[in-house]
Amino acid sequence: MNKYKNASVRLFVLILAVALLAACTTSRKAVKEPIKEQGAEYLVKKLKEHELKYQQFSAKFSATYEVDQKQTTVSGNIRIEHDSIIWISISPALGIEAVRFMLTPDSIKYLNRLSDTYLLQGFDYINKLLNKSMDYDMAQAFITGNDFSLYDLSSFKASVDNKEYKLNTVNRSKIRRTVRRSEDNISIPIQYIWLNSENFKISKVLIKEAERDSRKFIATYSEFKDIDGRLIPSNLEFKAETDEKKISIKIIYTRIQINQKQNYLFKIPEGYSEIKDLQPEK
Repeated sequence: MNKYKNASVRLFVLILAVALLAACTTSRKAVKEPIKEQGAEYLVKKLKEHELKYQQFSAKFSATYEVDQKQTTVSGNIRIEHDSIIWISISPALGIEAVRFMLTPDSIKYLNRLSDTYLLQGFDYINKLLNKSMDYDMAQAFITGNDFSLYDLSSFKASVDNKEYKLNTVNRSKIRRTVRRSEDNISIPIQYIWLNSENFKISKVLIKEAERDSRKFIATYSEFKDIDGRLIPSNLEFKAETDEKKISIKIIYTRIQINQKQNYLFKIPEGYSEIKDLQPEK
């Protein structure tokens, strides 16, 4: 009897030793090794390979908007037809739509159901509001966590920063053959892009003026979700800083869908009044 008992004890000790060894091995593997330096050409290639590729994108979202330390929380829906339309519906409470936006490469449309007003402007109106050069391609990229598709890729420099890859460039210019002549001179003064070292997705983007450090735009991305084999950030934060004010928008995506049929309705109801500028509601 003791013979079997001793054999059982030895077997138990052996199993325990193997389990501890496996745990230690797993623990050692969990410790990340320092990432290796990589050239800019390699990192840009990886960035483009791992970007979100889609024709249609849609998601429900909740967002917190903060300006001058005053917060507003809303929810809504966003839909994108790649390179064509960005459609956004915003509902402050109870799921009742209050505001609808539709952006195209040439225009911005705005409908306010609370004040029975609408606005129709060229896309340049966005730059007037932000006091900053932005185009449709940039807006689309920020919303989906991608890089800008119409801008030069040859001037980046690479480095490693806090266990992530970092790309930076100065005066990144538009590819002229793909845009209208009026946009030929648009460029990005200084841009930094941080890449996750494991999946090469963008984790952060910083754009700032060359002469004025206080004027900058920062986008950060986290909580990536696998949607139909595509990694998509579900937590986004945008910060715009100038000498006068700081604006922050935090967005959480839910119910993300890729390449599902969707509509982009934008009909102005009878009796609505046209406005020429967006002013805070009183």
